Amino acid sequence: MTATEPMLALPHCDHTPKHYTGPSKAEILAMRAQYTNPAIFTIYKDPLLIVEGHMQYLFDETGRRYLDCLAGIVTMGIGHAHPKYVKRVQEQAATLNHATTIYLHPNFPMLAKKLASKMPKGLEVTYFTNSGTEANELAVAMARLHTGASDIITLRHAYHGNSATAMSLTGLSTWKYSLENGGRVHHALNPDPYRSPFTGTPEEVAHMAANDVRDIIRTGTSGKIAAFMCEPIQGAGGVTHGAPNYLKEAYAHARAAGGLCIADEVQTGFGRTGDYYWGFQNWGVTPDFVTMAKSLGNGAPLGAVTTRMDIAKSLVGHTHFNTFGGNPVSMAAGLAVLDIIDEEGIQANCKARGAEFRAGLEKLQRSYSVIGDVRGMGLMLGIELVSDRTTREPAKGPAADVLEATKEAGLLIGKGGLDGNVLRIKPPMCITAADVEFAIDVLDRSFAAVKV
Repeated sequence: MTATEPMLALPHCDHTPKHYTGPSKAEILAMRAQYTNPAIFTIYKDPLLIVEGHMQYLFDETGRRYLDCLAGIVTMGIGHAHPKYVKRVQEQAATLNHATTIYLHPNFPMLAKKLASKMPKGLEVTYFTNSGTEANELAVAMARLHTGASDIITLRHAYHGNSATAMSLTGLSTWKYSLENGGRVHHALNPDPYRSPFTGTPEEVAHMAANDVRDIIRTGTSGKIAAFMCEPIQGAGGVTHGAPNYLKEAYAHARAAGGLCIADEVQTGFGRTGDYYWGFQNWGVTPDFVTMAKSLGNGAPLGAVTTRMDIAKSLVGHTHFNTFGGNPVSMAAGLAVLDIIDEEGIQANCKARGAEFRAGLEKLQRSYSVIGDVRGMGLMLGIELVSDRTTREPAKGPAADVLEATKEAGLLIGKGGLDGNVLRIKPPMCITAADVEFAIDVLDRSFAAVKV
């Protein structure tokens, strides 16, 4: 494709956004600067003002439409303002918008039962939280209580949240502060074959990375651990994962040391990876905990931990309570999401659209040397940019430039990785083949314009 060829237009959309009458972009920026924490950031040089959403599309204050390929950082699983979702949430909000779990309400156990139906046998007891951070922290607490051990093993480049404990689990310096945090945590080598210090086939790299878990247990702990925690595919760390043998071997080492296994499905869950409902199923393992959030609520503040009854009982004996865990509106949101995923074939769409996206990205990789690696599954994809394919030097500047260029063309993506050189493509799971074609066209032109 050449720069002189006409760019594809966004696919047709029947939705007409409302006329925006709120504060201007300048007024919003001024309020943020004066009244909100300065740590809160925007990702574009000219910040984008988003005022409305419809399924896979977002609209700015002028009514301009964008294809959302970041999904509110992998949160809008079934799409923005999905009509079935909106109806059910509105009906619940108009009936009862809050009552804690000290009273009975049907939505709370109904969502727990629905989640159990999606899990391997035995994983059927759920505790609801407000976020993935809380879910991960609670899973770690239960693992420590159940095993009587303290040590947790996670991975380098992992992201598990931003509370004190969750930051200790995270393996990215860019997401951590120098704070006293969550106890004894060890970070094992990442099984990602693209940047591994090990050499060999992906399976050999995965085997050696799994052995690092074993070696940490033998040298950095008493020989007993509380848990091994892993994202089936890393999110903020750059969409990395190991070969299929990695989790089987790492889980075996953890369990041999008395540890429990935690699958952080905050980004990979609910069919996003295509072939399976949960990311861990791609690797043929069954964890002891599944933590989730993001797409579970489709924008509602909702997270959860699902585990076995014998492990869940570790919280009994002392008072443990979450004011908003089990909130009727959040539970209605979760029930709507799970129903819509099934009714509309969302998982199958992830598989089909993901295959189209992956093929398009691999074609771009053959055309642009700045693309060092294309990876991921379904609609959870990453493009790692390098300044040299031999040295694999991270290309931070080009990643930022592509991010800006795609936004100007009407496509919203993200970036991540320790060096910020991985473009993240994780759209609402309702995108169409025409959307994928548009996105690939925009990325093609954006790479053509980037100088490396």
